[in-house]
Amino acid sequence: MNEQIISQEGYDKLKEEMNFLATVRRKEIAERIERAKELGDLSENAEYSEAKDAQALNEGRVLELVNILKNVTVVESHNNSHESVTMGSKVTVKSQEGKEKQYTIVSFNEADPLNGKISNESPLGVAFLNKRRGDNVEVETPKGIMKYKIMKID
Repeated sequence: MNEQIISQEGYDKLKEEMNFLATVRRKEIAERIERAKELGDLSENAEYSEAKDAQALNEGRVLELVNILKNVTVVESHNNSHESVTMGSKVTVKSQEGKEKQYTIVSFNEADPLNGKISNESPLGVAFLNKRRGDNVEVETPKGIMKYKIMKID
């Protein structure tokens, strides 16, 4: 896995999820397995099978989070000068059709494109990073090349 850049908020969110899964969720699943064992024959015990599947998924996610947390670099979340686009910046852009849209540049685990939060690793995020107000940006999309003008950086 390549090293990824992440905001402090994103890092804290991943760490919180890992701690929850490794403590609370792990205990809940262990209790489910014990209750299911008490029901008898494990070969035909759907509750036991479901609990074991949940355990495997939980442990897989814990391992995934451990690996992610080992391979990320936490960066300062926001450039207070508003001179160029960085992690945490709110960028108002105008598309080639004249529509204005605002995006917030976030780390990979915080991305929520429907709510205007785009990853710093997405095509749009990469194109906007380090640009200044007034810059024109071209982004290759499945629909072709889209052109944007950076109107404002907060």
